[in-house]
Amino acid sequence: MGDCQTVSVTSEQQPPPTDTPDGEGPEDDIPTDGVPTDDVPQDDVPEDYVPEDGERSIGRRGGMLRRVAIDTRPLKHDAYRRLWLGQGVSFIGFQVTAVAVPVQVYDMTGSSFWVGMIGLVNLVPLIVFGLWGGAVADHMDRRKLLLVSSCVTWSSTLVLLVQALIGAESLALIMAVVALQAVGFAVSSPTRSAIIPRLVDEPLVPAANTLNFTAATVGGLTGPLFAGVVLAHGGYAVAYGLDAALFSVGLYAAVRLPAIPPLGDIAGSPGLRSVLDGLRYLATQPVLMMSFVVDIIAMGVAMPRALFPELAETRFGGGDAVGWLFASIAIGAVVGGLISGWIGRVHRQGIALVVSIVVWGLAVAAAGLAHQLWLAVALLAVGGGADLVSAVFRQTMLLTYAPDEMRGRLQGVFTVVVAGGPRLGDMRAGATASVAGATASWVGGGLACAVLVVVAGFAVPALLRYDTRTT
Repeated sequence: MGDCQTVSVTSEQQPPPTDTPDGEGPEDDIPTDGVPTDDVPQDDVPEDYVPEDGERSIGRRGGMLRRVAIDTRPLKHDAYRRLWLGQGVSFIGFQVTAVAVPVQVYDMTGSSFWVGMIGLVNLVPLIVFGLWGGAVADHMDRRKLLLVSSCVTWSSTLVLLVQALIGAESLALIMAVVALQAVGFAVSSPTRSAIIPRLVDEPLVPAANTLNFTAATVGGLTGPLFAGVVLAHGGYAVAYGLDAALFSVGLYAAVRLPAIPPLGDIAGSPGLRSVLDGLRYLATQPVLMMSFVVDIIAMGVAMPRALFPELAETRFGGGDAVGWLFASIAIGAVVGGLISGWIGRVHRQGIALVVSIVVWGLAVAAAGLAHQLWLAVALLAVGGGADLVSAVFRQTMLLTYAPDEMRGRLQGVFTVVVAGGPRLGDMRAGATASVAGATASWVGGGLACAVLVVVAGFAVPALLRYDTRTT
């Protein structure tokens, strides 16, 4: 495809998972001709049997449901299922803290600017340790690295809990703890993602990615809603305590993982040279590079999250409105995940990626004009569904392009982009709001995103030509 150098992941690079039940494979339970094979026992069907109209209708409905509903086959693998559940539960608590921290900062300062600065404090550790953590994940047992980095994140949550209990009200302390939390997240996130192709068969990687994003968005939905209730009735200490308790489930899942050492002999050490090797490899892959660029545009230009505390108080009447705003994007992502069975059948993934980000930008812009909370939530939910679709395509491109020895480093870049982009968006939204007002910052960011991603797509035609059937 043009000048794009493609890299395939062979079966030698991908040993079959050791925890797959005997007789089960990636093709189990796949219906034939759209009709589930377990509707009628095939051995008992006479040769002259003709299905009645009702049975045909049931078969068609079952086939359509399976084509649209989320693919759950990766959950047959025990290690992946535990990791998925642990991630989903712990992410609920993580999102409670993600709401509590900016609300606490806004409560202390009364300024969206300082709320936006939380993004800057997050961004620097994410860039440094995201890239370095991905390199380390290619050089050591990924299970051990996931455990250590998860403990760092957990410890930072405990510090937030203590400062809330003693009423420290120190902006500097909160910013320092947020930076420490970002260090743990920056290392654990690429490590966890790089583990997935070692736990499930390669054809199931897109389905596993969709399940992961859906679990994360369920947390992104329920976490902010919990946070809205908890902050209204229990306070910051209860919110941080809930996060610490739920995060222990993720730690247990990491403990139960099998050892995941590097495949083959890995030369060198996980230092700057290793990071640069990953970046040089990425520079030779225009499709992968542009998948990162368009995500930076989507999040860095359009994300309105830093404006939620101010708008919840000034436009939507306060109370639990802030929880609904923080949960709104995840609402759409959850719905999108539940009806995501079609995603795996899309071959023109480059065009689909650009279109989904355009929808995201326009939905965000429209939400910024809404003066009813339900309408703003609904429009942001549309954007959240589009964002889930784009995230699945980006992650699938990455995990199917890159060989195992590069996955950790590229997942590090992916983490920097995915987690750093919204932090850039927080900075942009807060800074713009301080000059032009919250509405102009919100609406202008969404419109600029839609325009810029189209320009970027046409500037690098390799992305728009990307087709899984010819790559």
